[in-house]
Amino acid sequence: MMPFAKILAAAAATLTLGLGSAQALDMVPLPDLAGRSIVAVTENAYVPLNFADPTTGEGIGFEYDLFNEIAKRLNAKVDWQLSSWDVMIQAVRDGQFDVGMDGITINDERKGQVDFSDSYLTSQQLMLVRADETRFTDAASFGTDADLLVGAQAGTTNFYVAVYDVLDGDEANPRIKLFDTFGASVQALQSGDVDTVLMDQTSANGYIGANPGAFKVVGEPLGTEDFGFILKQGSDLVAPINAALAQIKADGTIEALQQKWFYEYNSAQ
Repeated sequence: MMPFAKILAAAAATLTLGLGSAQALDMVPLPDLAGRSIVAVTENAYVPLNFADPTTGEGIGFEYDLFNEIAKRLNAKVDWQLSSWDVMIQAVRDGQFDVGMDGITINDERKGQVDFSDSYLTSQQLMLVRADETRFTDAASFGTDADLLVGAQAGTTNFYVAVYDVLDGDEANPRIKLFDTFGASVQALQSGDVDTVLMDQTSANGYIGANPGAFKVVGEPLGTEDFGFILKQGSDLVAPINAALAQIKADGTIEALQQKWFYEYNSAQ
């Protein structure tokens, strides 16, 4: 497995705060939500951010732990709900849920539909392939071989990077095979139905660690992306969530959660 320091090198830059800054943030009182219930939605299909525990079926992962910690510090409760990715943003926009998370990339198009929290993770797009793959070594060599297929979920960052950075810019390109869930696309890769799946660095390392000898990464990173929680536009939860998130970054809690989910959990599988 890639060393933890390399797994989150990009994220580390956002977490580097001096001791004085960390202490100052710890001293600032956070908003008290007086036991308010926050309805949070995720998909349970994005290892290691959110997924079902293979033993208990309970939703677990980095995003679960992080948002539970945010709620705890704000004196709030979390009512966890599940939704498929393709309707999640619209459901939050309509107010069906208070906050959503699924490794959602912060971008201008989505900012026109929902509000974002500050970024809680910065990651890079990588090409995950089977461990014995030798037909291509990067995006360029993949793109020139018409027999090779990429698996993706429609409307995701991974889909658009595959279209515009790996293939020819045609969103209807038959070389892109669409799946209902992120996990299904990885299963298709493992079974040989597709030849690569694009994903952020943290998830790539999660799958590699959880499935020793099954996967590897090829080529250079295809870009970076910042993940944020999504909320209905104008939500009064944005400022409290950002305040708690800043404190969690400053006091080292977020680094401990990254260590747990992007290194320790997977290495124990």
